[in-house]
Amino acid sequence: MATANIGFEETLWKAADKLRGSMDSGEYKHVVLGLIFLKYISDKFETKYNELLEEGDGFEEDRDEYTYENIFWVPKEARWGFIKDNAKDSKIGQYIDDAMIEIEKENPSLKGVLDKRYARPELDKRRLGELIDMISTIKLHDKSEKDLLGRVYEYFLGKFASAEGKGGGEFYTPTSVVKTLVEMLEPYKGRIYDPCCGSGGMFVQSEKFVNEHKGKVSDLSIYGQELNSTTWKLCKMNLAIRGLDENIGDHHADTFHDDQHKTLKADYILANPPFNISDWGGDQLTDDVRWKFGTPPAGNANYAWLQHMVYHLAPNGSAGIVLANGSLSSNTSNEGEIRKNLLEADLVDAIVALPDKLFYSTGIPVCLWILNRNKRGNLKFRNRENEILFIDARNLGEMVDRRHRELVEDDIQKIAETYHKWRNLNGEHADINGFCKSSTLDEVREHEYVLTPGRYVGIGDVEDDGISFDEKMGKLTKELSDLFSKSKSLEDEIRKNLRGIGYES
Repeated sequence: MATANIGFEETLWKAADKLRGSMDSGEYKHVVLGLIFLKYISDKFETKYNELLEEGDGFEEDRDEYTYENIFWVPKEARWGFIKDNAKDSKIGQYIDDAMIEIEKENPSLKGVLDKRYARPELDKRRLGELIDMISTIKLHDKSEKDLLGRVYEYFLGKFASAEGKGGGEFYTPTSVVKTLVEMLEPYKGRIYDPCCGSGGMFVQSEKFVNEHKGKVSDLSIYGQELNSTTWKLCKMNLAIRGLDENIGDHHADTFHDDQHKTLKADYILANPPFNISDWGGDQLTDDVRWKFGTPPAGNANYAWLQHMVYHLAPNGSAGIVLANGSLSSNTSNEGEIRKNLLEADLVDAIVALPDKLFYSTGIPVCLWILNRNKRGNLKFRNRENEILFIDARNLGEMVDRRHRELVEDDIQKIAETYHKWRNLNGEHADINGFCKSSTLDEVREHEYVLTPGRYVGIGDVEDDGISFDEKMGKLTKELSDLFSKSKSLEDEIRKNLRGIGYES
């Protein structure tokens, strides 16, 4: 991953991966990330502990000194020093489970979050001890580098997603895709919501955006929901290590059938829902209040996700959603009618076609839907009523290995700046053949509400190389003649060889 080439994380990953043995990566993920989390909160606790020790006032075991600074209280036998000293003990798995239980007991916000699977007989305790020794070599909390663990965590999530392949996409959205959405929507202040939040990548990138623009992270209110119980725990840990307050529900839950935020109206929605899921229970929700633009098909949840997010948008809210390209043109089972109604309601702000191979879970190309509740404009945004921006970014990105592509920083900025120039009052938009086009709703109607950007942006201009057409044709004709001659020569040679062994062709 190009964005994660940042030093010791890769060394730690390679060492840890060698210790995996017979355990599959989906299981191993929770073992490793749980230990990294334990090491981090212990390191952070130890940093404060040593500061208090140096002050000499005897407050190093005073819980209030830690909770005041949002530092998790770590009981003595849960501290990493104790775990490290007992790494070779046959009961190390039980010691870790007990540590997790004690930490949850002392820190209510972590209740039910930490993994407690280390004492199981099938987990090789020798390998577990070696993994503890490996993690012990790296200090995961350093005041001079605030997001040290965040970097490790993000890197490991990406590597686990890659190792798990198709299943990995259920908890991880590639960082470059998340960053593209965040740079387009600029969630600087307000309520941010992700109804299928996975391991929390949308929230983490939003926090980074606010920090980079000198804002206050406390101005963001985080709301989310996640169906998978282990992924929900990953998200809780991922946000906890960054000190981000959140409301992702008291437990994992199905967004469609058990909406944890029924009254929420969000200023920003950022989401990468699972593509084309067919078993979402749509037949039980045919009269749902969220289906204002049409009942989504029971066999595909794409338009259920879209309408769920529209329902949860505030009057001036905007949303960025990753969907499979089929959502742009499908007319089966009422999807075309829903898309038409969304467009006629003037909710679609922009569509971005992304290149293929961006995801670990699938090689298919995907698109970004940018929705906007208020396209009439205000002091910051220009009036874009009945207009839609199409961006064809299929030719962007760089291959980082044989199977995966990544949008680099220049690609992300090119997409985001194109949108901002079109959207913002101080922007000056210009259509670019083959890349972007501001189209009217009338044009979209002419295309029968199909939203594939390639239909609108046209073909890119071909750079003139200064060679005349006649010269090019002369060169091509000669090359073709040479190939024909070579072909005839090879044919004669083959016939000759066949006659030599008694066969006439």
